[in-house]
Amino acid sequence: MEIWFLGTGAGRPSKERNVTSIALRLPEPDGGLWMFDAGEGTQHQMMRSSLKMGKLNALFITHLHGDHTFGIPGLLSTRSYSGGKGPLRLFGPVGIEEMVRTALRLSGTHIDYELLITEIKEDGVIHEDERFVVEAWSLDHRLPCYGYRLMERDCPGKLNTERLKELGVPAGPLYGKLKQGEDVQLPNGTTVCAADVAGAPLKGRIIAITGDTSPCANIARLAQNADLLVHEATFAEGQEEKAHEYGHSTTVEAAQAAKDAGVQQLIMTHFSSRFLLEDMPMLKEEAQRIFPQSEAAYDLFHAKIARRSDC
Repeated sequence: MEIWFLGTGAGRPSKERNVTSIALRLPEPDGGLWMFDAGEGTQHQMMRSSLKMGKLNALFITHLHGDHTFGIPGLLSTRSYSGGKGPLRLFGPVGIEEMVRTALRLSGTHIDYELLITEIKEDGVIHEDERFVVEAWSLDHRLPCYGYRLMERDCPGKLNTERLKELGVPAGPLYGKLKQGEDVQLPNGTTVCAADVAGAPLKGRIIAITGDTSPCANIARLAQNADLLVHEATFAEGQEEKAHEYGHSTTVEAAQAAKDAGVQQLIMTHFSSRFLLEDMPMLKEEAQRIFPQSEAAYDLFHAKIARRSDC
């Protein structure tokens, strides 16, 4: 699993940063792409990365401010020309459907795939599939805003192939059943127990992504024991009053949230345009004094999200 920061600026684009968008490349076998927010120019940023538009199958919007949404119509349109033929699921606060469908209708934009829009009206689980459970938690901002908690389901443990060969288990469908925890019977009548040939299930990863927010109780729920917390850090240490006036957080508040929630890693994003790339070491150092596993993202920064023990 890999996370990409397509835009890391707040409010408006600058010469050094585009506005907000994050992409999560899911693990094989599906290898799909989930995106979180799509500010103006997001599809241009994708073209500068190794991400494929045709792989995009879910879009999660934190709130309706333009720096998080103005890139949606172009993104949806381009997907039609990039091999994205399957359904695309779009999640966001109440109003996202009107915003998106009105833009598509008035611009005469045709998309040749099914667009499934879910408007979030309360905290809790908003999506489940074979690999993930996704929760949305309301945050403290000037518009209704949600953070997303992605919980990967546990992965079956590795098979002991040497032991399988000793027991005479033929490679193929029986391996799959054993990996899923099913006991199997061989043609000679011997029963092979999954517990004897498969390792313990491996714990799924947890990724928490905030939208714009001032410190609030739901950040702890969102981030509890996460492998990765992505948290906005619009302002620097000492600018708390200004940050809260606009519904934002500082570097030290993001770091404190990570420490309190017991996360493994913090990546900060959504920096005010007053901060240049040369200011990033200072902002990162502010956070690392509180939470050493802190990083400050820049446009096209990407990182692997390691499983605590690989499948």
